Amino acid sequence: MRRRVFLRSVAAGSAALTAATLAACGQAPQTPAQQATTAPAQQATTAPAQQATTAPVATAPQAQAPAQTSEMPSIEWDMATSWPVALDTIFGGAQTVADRVAAMTDGKFKITPRAAGELAPGLQVLDVVQQDAVPIGHTASYYYVGKSPVTAFGTSLPFGLNAQQQNAWLYDGGGLEKLQAVYAKLFGVIQFPAGNTGVQMGGWFRKEINTVADLQGLKMRIPGLGGQVMTKLGVTVQVIAGGEIFQALQTGAVDAAEWVGPYDDEKLGLNKAAQFYYYPGWWEPGPTLEVQVNLNRWNELPKTYQEAIKTASAEANITMLARYDARNRQALKRLVDGGVQLRPYSKEILDAAEKAAFELYDEFAAKDADFKAIYEEWKAFRTAIYEWNRVNEAGFTNYVYSK
Repeated sequence: MRRRVFLRSVAAGSAALTAATLAACGQAPQTPAQQATTAPAQQATTAPAQQATTAPVATAPQAQAPAQTSEMPSIEWDMATSWPVALDTIFGGAQTVADRVAAMTDGKFKITPRAAGELAPGLQVLDVVQQDAVPIGHTASYYYVGKSPVTAFGTSLPFGLNAQQQNAWLYDGGGLEKLQAVYAKLFGVIQFPAGNTGVQMGGWFRKEINTVADLQGLKMRIPGLGGQVMTKLGVTVQVIAGGEIFQALQTGAVDAAEWVGPYDDEKLGLNKAAQFYYYPGWWEPGPTLEVQVNLNRWNELPKTYQEAIKTASAEANITMLARYDARNRQALKRLVDGGVQLRPYSKEILDAAEKAAFELYDEFAAKDADFKAIYEEWKAFRTAIYEWNRVNEAGFTNYVYSK
């Protein structure tokens, strides 16, 4: 399944790339900061202005030597994703990464996103990137909690951080650095935030639910730790790729299902398979999507191309959230106008789910050292940012939303 990579570079550039690759292959997984130093550096370019200052004075004009600019390699990668192309906002995150990388490298580094199922099933993107069957993927890390519960932190934990808080933890609270160290150790992969949907909806149900007793025996499509919390509440959980949810809900293979929110859920036609639409999605208050790159392939890239991926991923992280926030409101209005019954989760269900969630985290921390190390710092960060946002964010929104 590994796609061909086309490299064309001048002799000096190729030698530098080969040397860095051989060095990387002989080492254990490194931290992101160490990995960046193994990437081949671009050769220095002598600017015409600098050259001019060294030219002889008071002589006839001389021909100027051409600038010694290294030609960067031409690389073509396919990207496995977990998304159908029809879901233009979430698949659009992968496309944003590809488009920006191409723009920042003058088209030398081309990444082509592929729909779920083309290169790998939607729930196996990390697997194929880890195996180096595909060099890069765009997915949600919590699909892989079966490999390690730590992966849940990369997406979202039930009753955890919203999108703004998640970004604060990842980018400035040390979260991304800690996760990258674990990903390198466990999977041989490096990852970057590359999308966020904002607080999601709480799912579609074929019947109304008001109490924890109403959940008993329900079959529900819900991944990640949210699914494990639902299991504690008596739900039979299934994990199904996005493109397969409608059929499962329509045929009764599941009684309930969650995806993202009104804009995507409408595109999948979930409103035609179930009537009751619940909120909020307490299991996904700020779910981050990821670009995942095979670590050996990452170390082979010129530093310029590594920086392009980092920057493009950050742009996708911003623009995806903006698009969902702009589009979900109109989609929700269409759904409600069309007869969908909008319902809040009862306090009984929310209280029971939150209690079960933190019991689950304590269980993981007792068994998994990687989870414990990240969880303790994440929990402290959560407490601190809740205290701050209770003053600034809640103070403002409680006033204006009450009008």
